[in-house]
Amino acid sequence: MQKGQIRVQTENIFPIIKKFLYSDHEIFLRELVSNAVDASQKIKTLSSIGEAKGDLGELRIDVVLDAKEKTLSIIDRGVGMTAEEVDKYINQVAFSGAEEFMDKYKDANIIGHFGLGFYSAFMVSDKVELYSKSFKDASGVFWGCDGNPEFELYEVDYAQRGTKIVLHISEESKEFLEASRVKAILDRFCKFLPIPIYFSEVGVKEEGEKKDEVVEEKSINNPDPIWVKKPSELTKEDYEKFYKELYPFGETPLFWIHLNVDYPFNLTGVLYFRKIKQSYEIQK
Repeated sequence: MQKGQIRVQTENIFPIIKKFLYSDHEIFLRELVSNAVDASQKIKTLSSIGEAKGDLGELRIDVVLDAKEKTLSIIDRGVGMTAEEVDKYINQVAFSGAEEFMDKYKDANIIGHFGLGFYSAFMVSDKVELYSKSFKDASGVFWGCDGNPEFELYEVDYAQRGTKIVLHISEESKEFLEASRVKAILDRFCKFLPIPIYFSEVGVKEEGEKKDEVVEEKSINNPDPIWVKKPSELTKEDYEKFYKELYPFGETPLFWIHLNVDYPFNLTGVLYFRKIKQSYEIQK
């Protein structure tokens, strides 16, 4: 009889990650933005208990598309990582920093648990670069990997607290270099995440022989939806305005129910009831 541990060779796991980690490759953006939200929630938690000192500044997440350079970047101003933490959380596949943080601080606002989310970046990228500066460390750190077991990790001059992930989008995933495609994914998965998210498109504008870099910034989400508020704080107009935000071409709903359930599970939300016309399409 023989007992032991199953060995996973990293050179064999990257092809699996690239092709089969998620059936829909667009999920990578949801995962990386969720990680950025977690980093922002962590610094808020640490600040509230006095472990993070000083002014937090503006907590926001930026998604920056540079089609010319074939890169898509996700930038947060959250808790950041030291070189040791990058080695611990990034170099070990499926080691979840979010789960460890939840166990220590009992923070239910953290989204991620399993720890594979970061590696979803390799589904669409030839190379992934990470820049980070921890709230507790004076130096920044760089990590880079081109989809094989080898990586680079060293100190750099990264001034801003938080993390920047740069994806060098592969040729077969060039659809994610289209601004409309990226914005549609953000709108689908990130519309009500609790940290402000902004999308920027970097381009080149030619006027004669002069070339200017253009950055078009757009707010993506509503970090304070009405379902997180108390019904006593809201008016009829608030509910109708929020419905219009979801369905700009829909008619005013007939009525709504504000849900706040804490047993057998936690659920908050607003259930809208639309008017049904006699000409209503049954199949639709």
